[in-house]
Amino acid sequence: MDIAGRNATLNIVMGIATTNLKRTVAALFVTVTFSTSSLAQQADSKDEAELLQQLVQSTPEQAVGIDRQLKALWSQSGSASADLLLERGREALDDGDTVTAIEHLTALTDHAPGFAEGWHMRASAFFGMDRFGMAAADLEHALALNPNNYEAIFGLGLIFEIIEQPEKALEAYERALAIHPHHEEVTNAVNRLKPQVEGSAL
Repeated sequence: MDIAGRNATLNIVMGIATTNLKRTVAALFVTVTFSTSSLAQQADSKDEAELLQQLVQSTPEQAVGIDRQLKALWSQSGSASADLLLERGREALDDGDTVTAIEHLTALTDHAPGFAEGWHMRASAFFGMDRFGMAAADLEHALALNPNNYEAIFGLGLIFEIIEQPEKALEAYERALAIHPHHEEVTNAVNRLKPQVEGSAL
């Protein structure tokens, strides 16, 4: 493929990835309108391991509620000041103000470096600014702290796809799908990329 062809393909992939990320971010930020205490109430008394097991065994309808509970659980830092920084970062992202979001989320990762969701959210902000290397680094950090965050794994797959590493992208998507079998965006990504990767291997 010539340079023009490669650039055209990359532009298509980037368009797909950006669209998918916006949908993911939009779904994730539904909780922005709720207070931190509301998120805590949604998480109920179930622990992460139990919720993840239920997610694998769930129907698509049941998965919606379990997904909501997991995200609420992952949004709890255990610190009121950290929760406030997360909320402000999310609000800025929801408003499209990525610079302010990064400021809040950097303060959060400095204040609570062991809180995985802070790194995950800052990765989303970096992605929105096309800083894919920085986004990938933050996603890796988030996954080191919470390896079950399928949204972070999905984000890593999008980055691999953008930088034209389809095998690694598909591996990430399939890893996310193994945790959340009913994730629509991940399912679409696997269906889109698997024929391409398998065709290249022939």
